[in-house]
Amino acid sequence: MKEELKQKVYDANIELVKNGLVILTWGNVSGIDREDGIVAIKPSGVDYAKLTPEDIVLVDLNGNIVEGKLRPSSDLPTHLALYNAWDSIGGVVHTHSANATSFAQACVEIPCFGTTHADHFHGSVPCTRILTKEEVEEAYELNTGNVIIERFKKISGGITQEELSGKIIECEAELDPVAVPGVLVAGHAPFTWGPSAKKAVENAIALEQIALMAMNTRLINPKAETVPQYVLDKHYFRKHGANAYYGQN
Repeated sequence: MKEELKQKVYDANIELVKNGLVILTWGNVSGIDREDGIVAIKPSGVDYAKLTPEDIVLVDLNGNIVEGKLRPSSDLPTHLALYNAWDSIGGVVHTHSANATSFAQACVEIPCFGTTHADHFHGSVPCTRILTKEEVEEAYELNTGNVIIERFKKISGGITQEELSGKIIECEAELDPVAVPGVLVAGHAPFTWGPSAKKAVENAIALEQIALMAMNTRLINPKAETVPQYVLDKHYFRKHGANAYYGQN
């Protein structure tokens, strides 16, 4: 099982390069075996051209290395925060793809201007707030995960940073991470996720194209309006959920 997980995560990482979402070492993919509580992730700073399945690092949900000679990605705490918060996800992707990252750097969410967007994200792709100086100095990568969780959750009762860090928290849902499988971290770059590492990569590919189309839409018509809710719902739910009918059984 461990070797299979490592191979799948390796394959997913290579797909980022094949699809032009990563240059140099600007990205990583992880996947999780929920039954064993093991996460596989790309090692830190390793050139994709030299990456092998054997290089993939295995860790537990507390970040302890289970298998591997290399250091895991420096973004590991962000990935672990998301896995601990949302048991519906099986893979996480981080890239610095140009168009999605441009929205993140502008601290602007990506509105749903049309049906291509609606096929993948049930609404705008959200953007987090900027991390505080204290959050960056305290635990930058972990707090990156925490501001993502914060953006998706309406936290009730003044939960402290210590209570939020790396834990599943009781709160009222504001956004569904299944229906909105990605986020822009303000001033940073996008993260996507899905039920598997492969699906998380597909969502990263879709996000990058959606970002490009949104930019072009605003260039052509700065006053462009978002697609009506009933069209958004139709396109999203024909591909997702119990009554989906797109594709083959």
